[in-house]
Amino acid sequence: MTALTRTVAHRFYYAVAWLLAGLVFLGFARTYYLKPFFGAPALPLLLHAHGIVMTLWFGLFIVQVGLVNSRRVDLHRRLGSAGLLLGALAVILSAVVSFGLAHQGLLTRPASRLPALLLGLQLFAVLGAFLIRMVLGYCYRRRPDVHKRLMTMGMLCVLGPALTRLPFLPNHKIEVTIAFNVALILAVVLADAFLNRRLHPAFAWGAGFVIGSMFVTAQFAQTDFWVGWVRRTIL
Repeated sequence: MTALTRTVAHRFYYAVAWLLAGLVFLGFARTYYLKPFFGAPALPLLLHAHGIVMTLWFGLFIVQVGLVNSRRVDLHRRLGSAGLLLGALAVILSAVVSFGLAHQGLLTRPASRLPALLLGLQLFAVLGAFLIRMVLGYCYRRRPDVHKRLMTMGMLCVLGPALTRLPFLPNHKIEVTIAFNVALILAVVLADAFLNRRLHPAFAWGAGFVIGSMFVTAQFAQTDFWVGWVRRTIL
């Protein structure tokens, strides 16, 4: 890879980091970031904690990509080790919030299968895939080409809750959210392949795993077994 191509690649990942953070901000602007301007109801402390941690996580991602772009790899690695704790906290809080939302949804609509579907997607297709990407990203921290792609794919995993709230998409339409998320993943992967003139293996199997997990989980989370387990466990 030439110096020019390497510079373009660094800028590409920096742009992707800001794009993903921007989508999260736009998705949660009405209900969280700009809620006083939209008259949104007050949020419980747990949701505030979850929002703060996830905001810090996306902010850390931007900083980390920016440090690599600025050739401060030493600081990038030190922050990465500390970021493991923030990532673990993000997973725990997200799981707790997901169970709480499923419980609330079942209390409101006891006969609905939607809360079980959303919980399954969040736990397996989002948090499960995210956690795997983060662990592998840490394990491959000495392989920058693999590491950055694993971390980017991990961030693409957790966009669902924000995407389903985007003002230009139908609100809470699961099929549309999954389609848009898949389109984003493919766009990033194809753009990376174009810049590097090859499809990197970390993106090839990574994208396949993440996209596959969405569709497999969507089917599993609608089965009688899963719906029944969620109702027995949460209600």
